[in-house]
Amino acid sequence: MLGLLAKAIIPGKQHSPLWLTTVFGIIGGIIGNALARAFGIAATPGIDWGRHVLQLVAAVVIVFLGDMAYMALRGNRQRA
Repeated sequence: MLGLLAKAIIPGKQHSPLWLTTVFGIIGGIIGNALARAFGIAATPGIDWGRHVLQLVAAVVIVFLGDMAYMALRGNRQRA
């Protein structure tokens, strides 16, 4: 879900397949949780808005960088 939300936030077209975007979103969620724990906002009373924002930001970054890497690898494979 995070990967799809991140893909919707990033402007322009992303070329990575849906399954890879989902994996990138999972990785972003894990990184966001680690960042929240490092900042001391992993467990707060009520809804953890800070943790959710960090997860989403991390997912956006990972989906963006992952899509760039996917396109670079895909482009190199097509030329060969």
